Amino acid sequence: MKKRALVSVFVKDGILELASFLNDAGWEIISTGGTAKFLQENNVPVTDVSAITGFPECLDGRVKTLHPAIHAGILARRDIKNHVDTLKNLNLSTIDLVCVNLYPFFEKVQAGLSTEETIEFIDIGGPSMLRSAAKNFRDVIVLTDPADYNETIKTLKKNDVPLEFKKRLAGKVFNLTAAYDAAISRFLLDEEYPHFLSLSLKKAQTMRYGENAHQSAALYVNTDNSGVSGSMEQLHGKELGFNNIRDLDIAWKAACAFGLACEEKQPAGEDEIKCFVPKAAAGIKICCVAVKHNTPCGIALGDTMHEAYEKVFACDPVSIFGGIIACNAKVNTATAVRLEGLFFEIIAAPDFDIEALEILKRKKNLRIIKMKKAPVESYEYTAVDGGLLIQQSDKRLLEKWEVVTKTHPEQRDIPDMIFGMRAVTFVKSNAIMVIKEQASSGIGGGQVNRIWAAKHALERSAAAMKIASEETPDTGGSPWSDSLPARVLASDAFFPFADVVEEAAKAGIKAIIQPGGSVNDRLSIEACDKYGMAMVFTGTRHFKH
Repeated sequence: MKKRALVSVFVKDGILELASFLNDAGWEIISTGGTAKFLQENNVPVTDVSAITGFPECLDGRVKTLHPAIHAGILARRDIKNHVDTLKNLNLSTIDLVCVNLYPFFEKVQAGLSTEETIEFIDIGGPSMLRSAAKNFRDVIVLTDPADYNETIKTLKKNDVPLEFKKRLAGKVFNLTAAYDAAISRFLLDEEYPHFLSLSLKKAQTMRYGENAHQSAALYVNTDNSGVSGSMEQLHGKELGFNNIRDLDIAWKAACAFGLACEEKQPAGEDEIKCFVPKAAAGIKICCVAVKHNTPCGIALGDTMHEAYEKVFACDPVSIFGGIIACNAKVNTATAVRLEGLFFEIIAAPDFDIEALEILKRKKNLRIIKMKKAPVESYEYTAVDGGLLIQQSDKRLLEKWEVVTKTHPEQRDIPDMIFGMRAVTFVKSNAIMVIKEQASSGIGGGQVNRIWAAKHALERSAAAMKIASEETPDTGGSPWSDSLPARVLASDAFFPFADVVEEAAKAGIKAIIQPGGSVNDRLSIEACDKYGMAMVFTGTRHFKH
């Protein structure tokens, strides 16, 4: 009996070669609509689906292959006599190969179309035929990926299609349809935490290794919202690795938390800041961030790229070595020149001056990444053994601006306090940041108690100020307007004791911003009053584990 192949594809890549081979090998090709027309125009004989079903396509093409003559021919098991007899009695023939790829819902759901327009790209017949063929993979070859056409042709030429190959092709079908349905579900289902979690992810990269050399790894990106990972463009350097991408993710999020200077978009939470703190928002400045081991080792704002970078470098000139640098504005030539003498893994920015790019490319292994959009993900996912934790992204900066001390913050300290509270949210908890002129001068993060984090941050700040006081014009000068101690300290969570305030007072801190909420808040408030320091409670904790 003559073998038959049903071919109906949206993506035409490679289909002419496959169909031509099948035709030359004596197969009958059944097809529909645009695919049939394409093959006929290229002199490949085609039998229209309606000739098999005895029923015309209808409802603007919504119904054409949803028919027993199609699905019985696919699903009939050749090793069960009753199935074979049923086909014979119904005058139906088997279908031995199904080649289908789906309407481009992944692409269209990202295109900003209306709901009605997007729904029209939900494929019904395609997934139905694929699933039927995949279920009956012992008897039917099922193809949905053009990358598999050549191997299929090779096996058919040998007249020996291995069962394991057919099983793998079937597995790819359910892998695709699961992701396809998940994308549709996410589009239609307006629930924050649905009963079943459906993620639609596509492998973008197999990595050389994971967090350590003995661990395998891969990068997957959303099919229905490409986000940063699916849109960035690498302009130079080695392939990104697992740790690179994790560090790049946090660095870019931190830089974008202060807005994209190239787009003049206000950072998240700016309205609530204005509501609580009059005259606090000064518009978007250039932000530069250095990240090492998934936590910032320097973060700063500046009126120029040079100013922002110099503050970041001054915060921790040791840890920045081998780290990642992200900027929320175009990297200029002057900054690129300054970076020439520093070893670092990655630089990421919305764009690069032509000359700056050429300078940076002199570093053979430096990964230069053009970031094409700000972070868009509303949720964060953390794998646990046997499950997945999901939470909203931390985007609420503060719930209140409550001055709890007798002394109120000076107006000059308020921008630093707001900057500090926003910046410290990207530091591993327990996290303390010391701030001077909208820049971190000392960071203490990832400590198991808050006093250690505070001491580390204050010591780092004192060291940075000492270096700044010793700078001369020959070495470029201090990035700060003076070498006086920093005045502001920010904490990601409340103080359980008064010890952090005591250490801050010794270091010359004049204003503290923290969430508050400890049963011992009164101890810290009294300590601030004792030293004439101002303290503000925000009511919002920012743990980052």
